[in-house]
Amino acid sequence: MTTYFIIPGLGNSDENHWQTHFENSGENFIRINQKSWDEPDGEDWIQNIEQAVLAHEPSSVVLIAHSLGCTAVAQWAKHFPKAIQGALLVAPSDIENPVYTFPMTGFTPIPLEKLPFKSIVVASSNDVWVSEDRAKFFADAWGSEYVNIGKAGHINVASGYGEWPSGLELLKKL
Repeated sequence: MTTYFIIPGLGNSDENHWQTHFENSGENFIRINQKSWDEPDGEDWIQNIEQAVLAHEPSSVVLIAHSLGCTAVAQWAKHFPKAIQGALLVAPSDIENPVYTFPMTGFTPIPLEKLPFKSIVVASSNDVWVSEDRAKFFADAWGSEYVNIGKAGHINVASGYGEWPSGLELLKKL
């Protein structure tokens, strides 16, 4: 059975976010909680991902990341390369852009190594936290399939993404 680990971004994902709907859709969806959602430490986040994956057969693990969580997955893969089943990386924030001013440590530089597992980057054409070009650049660097879903903002609750059935459909590709 596949185990789906949910990796929210900065601030966590609230009860209306698509990640929470995914989490509530089945017993094999598990959120990886972090010590600090508002002043994230990359090393802590990466270690928490590693501990979660180690508790399961890696080949049966799918990571579902949003925003800063996508960078955490890329950092984790760089430090702990494992052949997991795959990763759905949604709206990867461009934390190297000066517009990103949130307090965080240990996430930069954004890794640009090919991920050692199948992955899909889902992006939007009007995300304030990552341009289309940068999202495509990340997907290419990571060896990910690139899916642009049009004008969907940051693919979060504010953009109208509570329940997201097409996101669950994308998981089937992994």
